Formats: sequence, C-alpha cells, structure tokens
Amino acid sequence: MAGKHKKYQRLLDFCTTLPPTPTAVAHPCDDSSLEGAVAAAKMGLIVPTLVGPRARLEAIAKECGLDLTGLSIEETAHSHESAARAVELVRAGKAQALMKGSLHTDELMSEVVKRDGGLRTARRVSHCFIMDVPTHAEPLIITDAAVNIAPTLEEKVDITQNAIELAHALRFKAVRVAVLSAVETVNPKLPSTIEAAALCKMADRKQITGAILDGPLALDNAISLESVAIKHIDSPVAGRANVLVVPDLEAGNMLAKSLSFLAGADAAGIVLGARVPVILTSRADSVMTRLASCAVAVLVAEARRADGTNEMRI
Repeated sequence: MAGKHKKYQRLLDFCTTLPPTPTAVAHPCDDSSLEGAVAAAKMGLIVPTLVGPRARLEAIAKECGLDLTGLSIEETAHSHESAARAVELVRAGKAQALMKGSLHTDELMSEVVKRDGGLRTARRVSHCFIMDVPTHAEPLIITDAAVNIAPTLEEKVDITQNAIELAHALRFKAVRVAVLSAVETVNPKLPSTIEAAALCKMADRKQITGAILDGPLALDNAISLESVAIKHIDSPVAGRANVLVVPDLEAGNMLAKSLSFLAGADAAGIVLGARVPVILTSRADSVMTRLASCAVAVLVAEARRADGTNEMRI
C-alpha cells in the first residue's frame, strides 16, 4: 500500500542517531519476539538483555538464523521468573526500558504494577498505540486499548496525561487531544460525553497540561475536516486531532484493529506511567512494528533523561 511505513521509517531514522537504550527483554522465546529484539539491537535502537532459558533462546536463534553474539542473557527457568527478573533489572538500574517477549501481557504487567518490587509510580499505568495509517497525514496516538478496561474519570486524567507526554516525547509540534464518544454533544444518557466534557474543563483548569483538549467528539469529527465543516463545529482540535482518548478498552481495541485490518495501518504499542517505558508487542506484529515500538521507547527514555532540543517528526 502506498505510503505504508513512511512515518515509522522517519521515526527509526531519527532514533538511530540517539544512544541505544538498555532494555530488559522478558522471555523472548519465540521466533518473532527474539527476531524483533535482535533486529532492534542490530539497528542500534536498544542494548537488550535477553531474560529467559538460555538453551531455549539459543535453539530458537539457531533455527531462525539469528546471531546472539555479544548479547547478554539472564538465565531463568520459566516465563514468570523471566517477568520478575526483567523488572528487577530495571529496578537495579541495569535497564531503562522493558520489552515484552512471548509471555502473556498480563504476566508481565502483573510484575510491573506490584506494590512491592514493581515499577509503579504515582501515575496510573496506561497503554498507547502509535498508529501509522497510510491514508492519514499524521500519526495517531490511541489510548487506552490494552490495559485499563473501564477507566474512571480519575483514571482517564492519567491516561490522557500519559498520552500527552508521549506526544511531546515524539516531538509533535502541537498536541491536539480529542476525547471520543459516539456524538459531539454532551448527552446525560451517554456517560462518556459527560466525562469528555469534564476532562476538557480540567484541562482549562490546568489539571491536565501540555495539550489542547476538546470533547466529546465522534471519530469523524476528530479526524475529518470535511465532517467538521458539514457539522459547523468550531474547535481547534476537531478534524485535526493527533491523540484520541477512547471511552474504554473495547472501543480502543476495536478502533485500533479496524485501522490495522481495514486501512492497512501499523500499531506500535507502549505502556506508560511506570518507571520506564514498557514495549508491548503482539505475535501478529511485523518486524517494522516491533522496531517502531522500540523506537518509541527510545524517545520516551530520552525525554525522561533530559529535555532534548532535537527536532523529529513521524
């Protein structure tokens, strides 16, 4: 498809100019997750520590023709130990990012959010997809499609702030957040419209910072200037949103997968709100998507180390 991967390629090109990020890779015990970690290391995005059973990792590498020479391996017996050990590496300062391998997301995240020994902060942990949609000029951040099932208004404040800070890490020139619902007007029968209006007022009161918010907005109002003109919506966000905050996980997951399978989009995934960025990948992800997820984590880690002045747009 014309235009596919262009935004991700610009992202990768920029990130290869930055120092690689030390990354704990939890249980990369299948061909796709191990290949993604090795490819990201070869590109200079990350310095991976592979956490898993050494014999199994070496067998997969041999079967797939991957070279593990020079890569550090932390020996563990099974996936649960791999998750725990990967988190320990972060807590010990030996990794500045965490990457999911072939274990289940819940298994890794349960270690991340543990009250004792995890990577919790005062901020709610949340997930973002960074979508490369070939037919759309800008990348789209969609949150939350993987972690928070039915977030409360209080949790949506953190979810929104996490996404805004991600957009800044990605060097978006302006962050325009659309808080999505089914309609663009406040309707007491639709709770998501009430929460959208509340989030926007909270932004007015500086309880959410770093972006322009508007909502409720339906999806067409958020990304289509034609729709905005037809409906006579006066808004600095409508039709030009680059961050989409969805009502719940179901809506976000269906939106992201619709873009992926109907519009040919790629969806790099990352979890924010923990001490370090957590790279979430799926077995269905292409190598390009895995590399893009690593690149996003590189920029988030870089933003946390210092306020960079480099210009970058994806």
